[in-house]
Amino acid sequence: MKPFSAAVLLIISSINSISAQSCPAFPIGPGPSSQYLPNPFIFQNGDPIDSLDDWACRQREMSHQLQTYELGTLPPKPSSVSGSWSGNSLTINVSEGGKSISFSVSINKPGGTNVPAIIAFGFASIPVPSNVATITFDNNLIAQQDGQGSRGRGKFYDLYGSGHSAGALTAWAWGVARIIDALESTPAVGIDPTRVGVTGCSRNGKGAMVAGALEQRIVLTLPQESGAGGSACWRIGNWQKQQGQNVQTASQIVQENVWFSPAFNSHVNNINSLPFDHHMVAGLVAPRALYVMENADMEWLGWTATYGCMGAARKQWEALDALDSFGYSQVGGNSHCSFPSSKQGTELAAFINKFLLKTCSGNTKIFRTEKNHGSFNPDTWAGWDVPVLA
Repeated sequence: MKPFSAAVLLIISSINSISAQSCPAFPIGPGPSSQYLPNPFIFQNGDPIDSLDDWACRQREMSHQLQTYELGTLPPKPSSVSGSWSGNSLTINVSEGGKSISFSVSINKPGGTNVPAIIAFGFASIPVPSNVATITFDNNLIAQQDGQGSRGRGKFYDLYGSGHSAGALTAWAWGVARIIDALESTPAVGIDPTRVGVTGCSRNGKGAMVAGALEQRIVLTLPQESGAGGSACWRIGNWQKQQGQNVQTASQIVQENVWFSPAFNSHVNNINSLPFDHHMVAGLVAPRALYVMENADMEWLGWTATYGCMGAARKQWEALDALDSFGYSQVGGNSHCSFPSSKQGTELAAFINKFLLKTCSGNTKIFRTEKNHGSFNPDTWAGWDVPVLA
């Protein structure tokens, strides 16, 4: 049984097959400023999105904008990627431009072959079923995140140079892509590379969100409590700050760590000038599956910024007739990065069952919060008309 409908599979095929030459040229400059969330259904030049091919091109444009102004450039697949499997360890060997690196991931998998897997940044903070493999990815090895002094350190930068524009989040997404490359070329591992998910919590949740956005082969993206820099929109976070709430903003986050490109530093005090926000990071996943888990008790994560941002993001799945592939669940009563099984366990299981195990059991059309956001209305920030693209 296929996890996606025929219509969604057609959209994914269209996105993957359209050539760059058939899309409009990428814009020069960030375009007009806006205090509200930019419209993903309009090209930056003002032309509307009214077909699947348009959407495929718009996603390319949004990715270009994000890589230019916030994330840094994602390099293409290196000239050589290979894998070797021994015990429970998969070693990935990469060569490019006369330089070589290698790194390993540990894999805990059930018996048999052709099983699905979830790549966990750092460690799996969510329960992974016994019939799904867990791939533990030491993302810090690829790009360090130990404060400002760790900029340009890690195996990604050993390969591409310490001055590369990619922030750690982009470097980690590159690392995830290389893991999938190695799974494809090393069938002895016994994992189906067409059924791979990715997860992480907090800073690693930001990594999971960006990996899902930049790597099209990821079937299921599961960011947990990613907050600012993940599922929260910068503009709404700034609004929360103006209301007197203690929420992480873009101007603060770039002082904390090196998750973003140095190019982002010159924009953090004027977020409204950017042609994107993080509803469009999520939109790069559409119509593939995304289940966002957030904490209703953590002000710092931007409890309203994630709710409003993902409410806006959801419209992109709506336009593609793929709301069964989108979930946002904001609950309270749990400490940071502890999974509230009694509240989100059934939802998570439904997403894993449908998109990795292909059993299609359970509800995956979810948008809910336990937080009282008062008079806040996501449509105030995202009052666009939603086209019918599917």
